[in-house]
Amino acid sequence: MGESLVHRDRVRPEWIDYNGHLSEPYYVLVFGDATTALMDATGLDPAYRAATGASLYTVEAHVRYLREVGADAGLEVATSVLSVGAKKTRLCHEMRVGGELVATEELLCLHVAGGRASPFPDDVAARLSRYAGPVPDYAGRAIA
Repeated sequence: MGESLVHRDRVRPEWIDYNGHLSEPYYVLVFGDATTALMDATGLDPAYRAATGASLYTVEAHVRYLREVGADAGLEVATSVLSVGAKKTRLCHEMRVGGELVATEELLCLHVAGGRASPFPDDVAARLSRYAGPVPDYAGRAIA
């Protein structure tokens, strides 16, 4: 298993919905920030984008909302890389509050340059692979 990458955040008052819980889009916002943290950690950061014109694009996402999250909750998102191909990678985010799993997001991302999928540079692919983790049993499932 690879290195652990953890992103932390806290639920803000404006993220709370009419039911008194974390509103749906803010789960995705926090997961997006976790993806950005992975990009920064693996060299797909703003300097890379400026130098190469390439970036990581999400082309598919599957979010599971497992538990309600209340106001001011501390969020911890563990990110792992499920696979790295020539031009694509699969990521998994697991959000926890107080150690309890509250949501997951699985992503399919493409490395894009000049508007087209392009191969990862070898060094970037190697850095992504450092965050390799086991494929969870829920990964790859369709909505049923």
